[in-house]
Amino acid sequence: MRTKIGVVAIAALMLLFAVVAVVSAVGFLQAPQPIAKILGVAVLCVVAVGVWTLWRELRFGLTMEKMGRTLEAEGGLPEDNLPRSAAGRIDRAAADVQFETFRAEAEAAPQDWRSWYRLSLGYDASGDRSRARKAMRDAIALYSARSGS
Repeated sequence: MRTKIGVVAIAALMLLFAVVAVVSAVGFLQAPQPIAKILGVAVLCVVAVGVWTLWRELRFGLTMEKMGRTLEAEGGLPEDNLPRSAAGRIDRAAADVQFETFRAEAEAAPQDWRSWYRLSLGYDASGDRSRARKAMRDAIALYSARSGS
């Protein structure tokens, strides 16, 4: 729940920043100097990219959460039973062993979003965040194609 509150707070701050930036951009666009107009357009472009990125990340998280609930209801979520250090870090060797199971599952069922979701969890536990996000994007694409959304 704390994570959700943090996400809402960050999103609200981002949207507040976007509103302030758009107001500034309008002021620049109304100025008679060409450089001010160019600056106004540039600010609007930055705001557009920021809002698009925010939307994309929120949609990613919400879809991932929905998929996780579905897997949990089906009994398909792996148990989080990997050994951890005193600081709470996952033991890399144990995570790598579990990862191999998920990798083999994804290779055996490449069209199943569930296997890609679990592979993403395996990458994340092994410390490879960029591949974890890629695998989750693949899972979301398969899930969306299946559900028509």
